[in-house]
Amino acid sequence: MKYHVYVIELDNKVKTFRKIQKANPKSLPDMPCVYVGQSYRQPEIRFEQHKEGHKSNRYAKEFGLALKPELYEKYNPIPTRKDAEEIEVWLANELRRQGYTVWFG
Repeated sequence: MKYHVYVIELDNKVKTFRKIQKANPKSLPDMPCVYVGQSYRQPEIRFEQHKEGHKSNRYAKEFGLALKPELYEKYNPIPTRKDAEEIEVWLANELRRQGYTVWFG
């Protein structure tokens, strides 16, 4: 089984949530908000599941706009779940370092 990381662009409204603000103290106002995840499903299918509420993250379900393949395609497919989990954390932190507002997990 192959795994995938994916990035979903979120509506900027999520920047108003204290939980998001606390997790992203160095985010830049002009950079997008994103959700980073990993799954054994293809990113397109996983995005649809989030929007439908199936095993969904609240922010991805309510505020998810579109996949951002340019931010994740080069990492997929991933051979193991452990590797996918590690890449998910690394990618989320890398995007934060670049100034994105990021939620993951």
